[in-house]
Amino acid sequence: MHLSILEIDKLSKCYFLFDKPQHRLLSYFFPQYQNKCREFWALNDVSFSLKKGETIGIIGRNGSGKSTLLQIISGTLSPTAGNVQLQGRIAALLELGAGFNPEFTGRENILLNAAIYGLSREEILSKLDDIIAFASIGEFIDQPVQHYSSGMFVRLAFAVIAHVDADILIIDEALAVGDALFAQKCMRFLEEFKKNGSILFVSHDSGAVTRLCDRALWLENGNMRMLGEAKEVSEAYLEHLYSEKQSVSLSERAELTSDEPALAPVPDYTHWYDARESYLQASPLRADYRIHAFDPDAKEFGTGKVVLENICFRDESGRPLSWVVGGMKVSLEVALQSLSPINDFIVGFLVKNRLGQVLFGENNCLFSLDGPVQLLAGQRYVARFALTMPYLAEGEYVVSVGMASGSQGEHVQHCWRHDAMVFTVTGGHVVHGLMGIPVGHFDITALE
Repeated sequence: MHLSILEIDKLSKCYFLFDKPQHRLLSYFFPQYQNKCREFWALNDVSFSLKKGETIGIIGRNGSGKSTLLQIISGTLSPTAGNVQLQGRIAALLELGAGFNPEFTGRENILLNAAIYGLSREEILSKLDDIIAFASIGEFIDQPVQHYSSGMFVRLAFAVIAHVDADILIIDEALAVGDALFAQKCMRFLEEFKKNGSILFVSHDSGAVTRLCDRALWLENGNMRMLGEAKEVSEAYLEHLYSEKQSVSLSERAELTSDEPALAPVPDYTHWYDARESYLQASPLRADYRIHAFDPDAKEFGTGKVVLENICFRDESGRPLSWVVGGMKVSLEVALQSLSPINDFIVGFLVKNRLGQVLFGENNCLFSLDGPVQLLAGQRYVARFALTMPYLAEGEYVVSVGMASGSQGEHVQHCWRHDAMVFTVTGGHVVHGLMGIPVGHFDITALE
């Protein structure tokens, strides 16, 4: 059983806001001016624990209290109420430049920051070359950091916290700044660090939270909205964001559906054809994809104006498949019914691995540029995407389906289902990367 390395108990932070700066000054000397302030609770009664070896993601919109929470845990901000119990060394990467002296060089700031984290001079000097190599900022290491770009700041700050032997790392949106190569390098380090250390990770990228974190905490207006398994919390947060953007709320969805006439019987999709009967591959490296049955009662969100009736793969003869083989040409078929007239209809899908990483996806926006899709009320439709199945590593995958109206950038979600289809991959030859693609031909020619 893992012991808690961090305990947060009923943590709250209140700021006192004054209409005029002089009222704040006078309030220190004259009690009657204290009544001229307004209370703003940036955090309100937040409690959770972080176990050794656990990673918790913290999500929420700007102003929800994420940074305030991390600053209190880091010790740079005092709480109004509540307690923080910490065991071990903590290293934090908060706002850019925090803890850096702009007039010091990068090398001098490494010595300063590492000393702040409690390392002796001998320990710092023994790690200095590794820190500089990890930062990869070249000759700028001996230039004042006031001349650094935001990306160089992140490189240097992350390199320091990666080498101070911390028990807990706090990462606050810093990886959103900088180039993709360094971000990938940091993610690889975090994946390795979480084997023994604990991480608090703040990001607006729900895919990164789902992939990296064991649990997630959703903050809203300083309050705990949800704490639980990372995938579950991230999906609930995404659903909340969509519901707030749309004119029809999730509560109105039930009223809309109840006013409509009963749906006609759904066609029978249970007579599947096993692709292995005609698509034989004797190699033990063949990737077999077992398609799980469609669940018509799975969780979804949206206005409810479009109903998802089924999703399946079909072969080139139009037969629904219960088994697919990597490299096979298939069509992904989405069966739906429109309960209301829909203009500028969009249907799309995303294929994700079990950690929530999006591997690939598509929608009809580019295909429908010359003629936007219109749906009639009460009419059934079938949308099809023709594709060649990539080669995937062993594991479980999900297909998310979204049906909306509008444009790529601005649209109203009518039906979004996170786990519209689930399939399991066994066998295969993918050992590097997330997936492989079918290659039609290879040759090698000697040049004269």
